[in-house]
Amino acid sequence: HGYLAFLVSCGIEIDISGREPEKTPMATKVFRAVIMGPPGSGKGTISEWIVRDFALKYLSCGELMRQNVRNKTPLGLEMAPYVEKGNLVPDEVVTKLILHEVNNTYKNDHWLLDGFPRTVPQAEALYQDTTLSCVLNLAVPEEEITKRIEGRWIHAASGRTYHTEFNPPKVPFKDDVTGEPLEQRADDKPATVRARLATYRAQTEPLLAYYDKKGLLHEFHGTKSKEIWPHVYKYLSSLRKPVRALSID
Repeated sequence: HGYLAFLVSCGIEIDISGREPEKTPMATKVFRAVIMGPPGSGKGTISEWIVRDFALKYLSCGELMRQNVRNKTPLGLEMAPYVEKGNLVPDEVVTKLILHEVNNTYKNDHWLLDGFPRTVPQAEALYQDTTLSCVLNLAVPEEEITKRIEGRWIHAASGRTYHTEFNPPKVPFKDDVTGEPLEQRADDKPATVRARLATYRAQTEPLLAYYDKKGLLHEFHGTKSKEIWPHVYKYLSSLRKPVRALSID
């Protein structure tokens, strides 16, 4: 009930009858959005909910790259040498791929784009090519992200995962089943997390400023995905009719 009261305090109407919202003709205008947020911000979760509740195609830059490499498309062949060596694919090649996909495969679709753009030149190329409805940025405090990621520990042999705060093992740093010591993934170690966040911040600040100047940027502040989600839902509902009532589960 506390969460329900919180949603209502956000000015959101809740349908607890379980009925589907009334179907009305969708606006003919194509809806296209970009989502941004640092690693560990809950961007994957929020993206899933947006795609589900607003009937959008989910365009993941990383997944589109892998698909093209796998299918040996002309752009895939151009990217393959970089991907195989674990190197970064040059900006202009990634830009070419995304513009090709949005102008061909997803030409008539409503979509949410994740993982692109990463630089201002990429943002400019997309802006000149495609009319965006909005750019969503999840502004989760870095200390919250650090706490989320650094608290993750795993039992490597079984894949069981723990979190020192949200899902602690019965005995600190020991697996519940075998009693074996838990490990931390290299990516989850404090120094790595801080370095990744610093890189993301340096890379993203110019991008956020670019979209803010264009009047497209909408930021959502909070520490938990469930706190942020009602605000995202309410804002997107002003641009596009949802296909599903706001879920409070």
